[in-house]
Amino acid sequence: MSKNIGFSSTSAQRYSLALYELSEEVKSLEIVEQHSLAILKLIKSSKDFNRLIKDPTVNQQDLILMISKFSENYKIENLLKNFMIFLIKKRRFFYLKKILKSFTEICSKKRGEIKAEIQSAKELSNDEVKKITEDLAKNFSSKMKLNYKYDKSLIGGLIIKIGSTMIDTSIKNKLQQIQNRMIEA
Repeated sequence: MSKNIGFSSTSAQRYSLALYELSEEVKSLEIVEQHSLAILKLIKSSKDFNRLIKDPTVNQQDLILMISKFSENYKIENLLKNFMIFLIKKRRFFYLKKILKSFTEICSKKRGEIKAEIQSAKELSNDEVKKITEDLAKNFSSKMKLNYKYDKSLIGGLIIKIGSTMIDTSIKNKLQQIQNRMIEA
């Protein structure tokens, strides 16, 4: 079973790199990335589409026809449509989500962006998130790709993760530290 997981991750990375290189070669990288993000959003929001991708019982020709119609209706970049059809033919369509996630991460890395995550106890406005992103970009001298989450369980404060660095100023964490010290004493 663990061999399958390794194979799927490795396979997804190879396919996503191939998609990146093809997109760059035909100078449609930006549009393919936008459409990939839209498809990932659809996979996340539509249970039917998600099931369609993962259902091994769907006939290959039917799936190709559905993806062709879908691509035509939503004006999906031709390269991406052909890539999805290629995945169907190679019986790798099951990995579409992993491949597209990996593809968007490659695009982000190639642009020199650093991934950061912020969790806050207070819901932040778009302006506040933008200001934090700008401040982090200045401090790290790099572009930031920020993933923001509101988490009321933190009680107060922020948790910021950038790569392997984590800054936790949440009250929840401070209470946990006090509890650990009391247990040790």
